[in-house]
Amino acid sequence: MTVPGRGFEPATGDGPAAEPGGRQAELRTAYEGLLQIRRLLNGSAGASVPAPWEVRQLPRAVALVLEAAGIAPSAVDAQGRRTRTGYRVVEGADPGRAEVTWLGPAGGGAAGEEQERLTACAAVLERLGWVCLLYRGPRRRRFLEVEPPSGPRPSGGPG
Repeated sequence: MTVPGRGFEPATGDGPAAEPGGRQAELRTAYEGLLQIRRLLNGSAGASVPAPWEVRQLPRAVALVLEAAGIAPSAVDAQGRRTRTGYRVVEGADPGRAEVTWLGPAGGGAAGEEQERLTACAAVLERLGWVCLLYRGPRRRRFLEVEPPSGPRPSGGPG
């Protein structure tokens, strides 16, 4: 989805299910833009670490990477009920972190596949320089905490 003044909005897992194939061109363009910004701003680190704007918009950047990797986002209907199983990305409990969960419709089996699916999400994110830790939270449900790598960071970039 393109939002006026904001550009492409990656699926966070809290919106309606997207039309099949309807977002692919926009998604590809947004993801290639993310990699190009990394190459331009990160010096010798290139595309291997998040750019400063990604860190400032962490849930959005994480959702873009997951969606571009072909991992399905969860979806909700107009009443807020889960209609599709997939990832959900939100701000983390601590500043500078995002949280990824694996959710689906009630009785749909999302809890049984969350460890495998979140591990797959972590693998995708770690290839692009994010630090991921898998935790068990309330009701013994797993979640992935995502944060930028520690150490010196390049400065600047679009915000």
